[in-house]
Amino acid sequence: MHFAYWNSENQFVAKAPSGKPEPALWYDLIHPEIEEKNEIGALTGIDIPTREEMVEIETSSRLYEENGAAYMTAIIPSATETDEPLLDPVTFVLTPKTLVTVRYHEPKSITLFVTHVNRTRSAPSNSAQVLISLLEAVVDRMADALERLDRDIDAISASIFGRSGGRGARGDDFKPILSNLGRKGDAVSRIRAALVTLTRLDDYLDRSEARALNTKAMSTRITILGTDIKSLLDYADAQNGKIGFLFDATLGLMTVEQNTIIKFFSVVAVIFMPPTLIASLYGMNFHYMPELSLPWAYPAVLVLMLISAVLPFLIVKKLGWL
Repeated sequence: MHFAYWNSENQFVAKAPSGKPEPALWYDLIHPEIEEKNEIGALTGIDIPTREEMVEIETSSRLYEENGAAYMTAIIPSATETDEPLLDPVTFVLTPKTLVTVRYHEPKSITLFVTHVNRTRSAPSNSAQVLISLLEAVVDRMADALERLDRDIDAISASIFGRSGGRGARGDDFKPILSNLGRKGDAVSRIRAALVTLTRLDDYLDRSEARALNTKAMSTRITILGTDIKSLLDYADAQNGKIGFLFDATLGLMTVEQNTIIKFFSVVAVIFMPPTLIASLYGMNFHYMPELSLPWAYPAVLVLMLISAVLPFLIVKKLGWL
């Protein structure tokens, strides 16, 4: 399916105002069929790329100009409100009169962009403005996703180290923490990968012939957009560093707790070793053991076993092993 948008009184409308025959300001193709591609291609005079062409990873296949149109493909994430954002390419084809977007998923940033434009009556007036405004909306959405992930990472950090008067995680709590950290790290890495492709798109748009379509103000917006993307890349790198630190800290705390448990059982073994030795001696099946016939032998051995257990305990406690 596809949507066609014209600018009518600073709003996006789905029909040409006053029945004008010119192509739409923006064609948004979603899972387009061959017939739709041929129809839009005939209206705009451009060759709509196939999905196979869109997923090419070479820069020359993602950023190029052909017949007066600039073809730019970037990875735009969807489901950014979850820990498993979906990455898929979106191709932007910019001509002097029309912008065509081709996509096979549904990023919420594009839907929100259309809603925001119509609510604020701020629809762009030319194709280049549509492109920049759309890219700004996409970057804003990705910034929101990184901010949400940062809050989640801070919450995990608090659960590990027990900030705000709480107690840090212990024992079985570490396994879900590591799993949660892994999901957050994967989400940050996916958004960062998308930002990298947007950086290349912005650089290409800034230096390509497509820039001639823009006014000085639009060129400034392109520069600001590039600065925003680079700052988000730095933000994502910082989050990856934080996740790596928390991962190492969690593993370290697990090791410390395991060592504490092992030390505890080692000390307990030392404490009960002398009583066990005494009990083992009197459990031997020798025929002649003179103490066995004495009436005070049994309580004496019990006292001896108690002393032999208490004495190592006091020594261990004084040494600070417990």
